[in-house]
Amino acid sequence: MNDRFLRACRREPVDVTPVWFMRQAGRYMAEYRKLREKHTLLEICKQPELALEVTMQPLRLGVDAAILFADILLPLEPMGAPFEFAKGEGPVIHEPIAHVSQIDALRVVDPHEGLQYVLDSVTLIKRELTGKLPLIGFAGAPFTLASYLVEGGKSTHFVKTKRLMYGEPKAWHLLMEKLSETVRRYLRAQVEAGVDALQLFDSWVGHLTVADYRAFIKPHVSGILQDVMKTGVPVIHFGTGTSHLLADMREAGGHVIGIDTTTSLIDGWQRVGYDRAVQGNLDPTLLFAPAELACERAKLVLDAAAGRVGHIFNLGHGILPETPVENVQSVIDFVHAYKRNA
Repeated sequence: MNDRFLRACRREPVDVTPVWFMRQAGRYMAEYRKLREKHTLLEICKQPELALEVTMQPLRLGVDAAILFADILLPLEPMGAPFEFAKGEGPVIHEPIAHVSQIDALRVVDPHEGLQYVLDSVTLIKRELTGKLPLIGFAGAPFTLASYLVEGGKSTHFVKTKRLMYGEPKAWHLLMEKLSETVRRYLRAQVEAGVDALQLFDSWVGHLTVADYRAFIKPHVSGILQDVMKTGVPVIHFGTGTSHLLADMREAGGHVIGIDTTTSLIDGWQRVGYDRAVQGNLDPTLLFAPAELACERAKLVLDAAAGRVGHIFNLGHGILPETPVENVQSVIDFVHAYKRNA
């Protein structure tokens, strides 16, 4: 099996820098768009055969890991918070949390009951990947899930979320506890089903100050990460806009810390500490630039890693829709061919 991704997670020597991309399976690929003409996003997530098909689609590009095709919001439905993906709007929560009684009503999910279809997808994908590539499982972190639950969908300023956090801390921590326990169980179940690594997506936590992160988020995230790290699989801790939080994220947990494009890889790795692996951090919009420029900027990322063990090449966030596939291919090929100081 191509295990250079797993070796890099463990800070072991690799032949070339491993590369995979968040959202590497998705709307930028013609074969995915064709599938979406017949099926909704949720239908693909809930039918293991379709999730397998989409997970496998980007592997032809030469990435060093597959990532389970699913969505971070899937646990919300069995918890008692149904949602849909509205065209052009993204996720829409049917009944956003506005009262403490709604938090009380949320259920802590047994993943073998409410999310068995995801675990079945893992089983199918692992069977297909045997001897080829590792599979990454994932879940959304409590703050990011809570932001969708409270805001009702995407948000810019997270006013409703922060109002609950500041104004009703007891209710906030109850919400965090329920989300955290659900996520912890869900990640452990994915490991039991066969994933080779995990990533915790805290996509919107960068909107918090250090003080708020420490008071309202870190204890809950740490509880998840410290537990799933005991499973023996590498665990990646990722957020966006988190340059000011990197030291605290490292303390919260994770064998690998994601560094997005708000800080340089040099500065980010110093804040994380060289005894941790890092993942990142090309700007996703550079994949729209001419391939020569995208590869030039990829070189800057690789040079910033300075040949240290423990660097996984990725974007600062996910691949954007309409990204030219040929540019993705060019960057993957460049990363694999690059020899520093050659």
